[in-house]
Amino acid sequence: MSFGRNPHVAKAEAAEQKARAAGDEGARVAAWREAARLWDRASERETMEKRAAEYVTNAEAARGEADGPGTAGLAPPLDTRSLN
Repeated sequence: MSFGRNPHVAKAEAAEQKARAAGDEGARVAAWREAARLWDRASERETMEKRAAEYVTNAEAARGEADGPGTAGLAPPLDTRSLN
């Protein structure tokens, strides 16, 4: 690692890669949440406003991945009380 580089960017990118390769839903969600946290840290340490805004966008996208795709296609649980 060289001086002047934001170390959290590489860590966030690695967490995203880990999330894409995750074998189960829990690991996938945890990895996306970790990526979002690391993108937030990268944005806090960034001195250039344009890059900081990009990192915030990446954090929001990572949270969307954690909340969205795994649960979006699932049907709501069946309410068996209404069937009786």
